Amino acid sequence: MQLSSRLALMNWLASQGLTGLPEPELLRGFCERCRAEGLDLSRGLVFIDTLHPIYEGRGFRWTDRSSNESDNFEYGSTAEGDPNKNWRRSVFFHLLEHGQDEMVIDLADVASLEFSQIGELAEKGHRHFLAFVHRFGENGALGQMDCLYSYWTTRRADGFREAELAALRDLVPVLGLAIKSAQQVDIARTLGRVYLGRDASEQVLRGRISRGVTERINAVLWYSDLRGSTGISESIGPDEIIPFLNDYAQAVIDAIHDAGGDVLKLIGDGVLAMFWGEDMADARRAALRAEHLFRKNVAALNARRESDGRPTTSAYIGLHVGEVFYGNIGSADRLDFTVVGPTVNEVSRIASMSRSVDRELLASAEFYKGLDAAGRRYLVSTGRYALRGIGRAQDLYTLDPDVDSNEPVTGSYERYLAG
Repeated sequence: MQLSSRLALMNWLASQGLTGLPEPELLRGFCERCRAEGLDLSRGLVFIDTLHPIYEGRGFRWTDRSSNESDNFEYGSTAEGDPNKNWRRSVFFHLLEHGQDEMVIDLADVASLEFSQIGELAEKGHRHFLAFVHRFGENGALGQMDCLYSYWTTRRADGFREAELAALRDLVPVLGLAIKSAQQVDIARTLGRVYLGRDASEQVLRGRISRGVTERINAVLWYSDLRGSTGISESIGPDEIIPFLNDYAQAVIDAIHDAGGDVLKLIGDGVLAMFWGEDMADARRAALRAEHLFRKNVAALNARRESDGRPTTSAYIGLHVGEVFYGNIGSADRLDFTVVGPTVNEVSRIASMSRSVDRELLASAEFYKGLDAAGRRYLVSTGRYALRGIGRAQDLYTLDPDVDSNEPVTGSYERYLAG
């Protein structure tokens, strides 16, 4: 590949990396441009560890022939089990262990090698193999993301020529920089969603990070906490407490997200969430849908935990509607993107009242009044109560017992929730 062609490809990678071209398209564009300039690539694979609560990293593939392989993939931990065994047999592990940056392998002579996947490449007609490990400096690493790994093959019988190896040594680091840049954006989005919530994360990443910048919105607020969690935590071993909390947090958060809500904050075993939109009647129905999904999640979870001889519980849920301030609250160097206002205090008081009236769901009068006529049919008053710290008494509502005990009513309620 001529120097001018290398420079043109480097410029393309830099410009596309800046514009945010997705990683699979970066890899495909890179490989196709290499082939157009006479560098006869047959396959390219790039992967990079990331910072994610579930996945250890992400990878991207390109091949010169049609394949049912996905052009991108995610992988879990390689710390133990079969993934660990496969990793330890890989070319990349060998390079890291021996402090090397690249390895060239003649795939006609793989019988003497014990590296994983090398034999499969030879069987598919690839003839020459080049692997790179590009390490990041201490300031360039982010969690486990401290290397970029890649390999490249050709089907040509005489393999890569020395000039082609030199071209790849020049070009792959630039591709790696573009892919690393894209991954850092993905990491920022992931961390934002995980720690801030879905909508709050989008707001922050769009630049709404100034202290005191908030908006007044009407929202349905959800506040829930677990029943008897303190007693359960005291009765189980320390190593069981976090799995216990995680199990029930998953049941709550999955239900809220599946119903279209946003989780704003985890407070011990409590969850603060909101539902909002142009039609507040729809937001109310979405909150009821989330409560219904949560009960289903808990039923399945409790059955599983009971079969394992582990303690079970459920949650008290309060629902309320009102105006809140939504945005950045805190100090100059420690902000929280959340909701504040009297409505937030009130929904937590409503959830606490659930214990006193022995109901797993309590909704405010404001929530009840804003439901459509069909929705109001499924809620009944539990009485009028004065909430601690709230200056006025109000009726609180719960689900009609027939929703759980009468099959036709249950079906009707589920059809209502489905909209």
